[in-house]
Amino acid sequence: MEKEEFKAQAFNLQRKVNQYKEVLQNTLAYRKAWKDSLREEIRAILLALVEATGLEAKVEIRSEIENLEAAMLTLGQSKSGMYQKVNDDVRRDLIKHNGSLVYQQLFNGKIIVLINYPFIENYGQPRQPKTIAIYRPEELREPYYIRHMEEFIQEITNWEDFDDDEPNKRIGFQLNFGPEGVDGQQQ
Repeated sequence: MEKEEFKAQAFNLQRKVNQYKEVLQNTLAYRKAWKDSLREEIRAILLALVEATGLEAKVEIRSEIENLEAAMLTLGQSKSGMYQKVNDDVRRDLIKHNGSLVYQQLFNGKIIVLINYPFIENYGQPRQPKTIAIYRPEELREPYYIRHMEEFIQEITNWEDFDDDEPNKRIGFQLNFGPEGVDGQQQ
């Protein structure tokens, strides 16, 4: 390899190394922004939206793993209204998870916004979360939160109002009541 060609390739490699270092620095900066203010800003905005709309919801900070924290608006859990008869005197209620809107840190400090759909325990498989978007901390602006909430409420409403008007619409679980009953258990 000639000296000039080597220099040119080394220059290109150096640009890639510099870009890599910049990405690593961005991760540190994004994580710092989350800790310094973004986590609390998201929580406060979600609480304000809950109050302004009268939505029955809680806002929680999930912090089990450092730098993978989440701020989450949750509609909580409730009895689904369905239950399994264990015997004549005992019944086992099926619990419904009512859905949530999640702002979670990714490994690189960016924020992913997700919708967790409602699901009923022991009644099929929960639907995969819907990703709304991924943001750098400085990209999250107040109008986005309202759009996220609107999309969340629309998705949850669609889930709750499921019917066969739209033939390919799925609510996140498939369950067949076969000869063995629910989930293969005899009735």
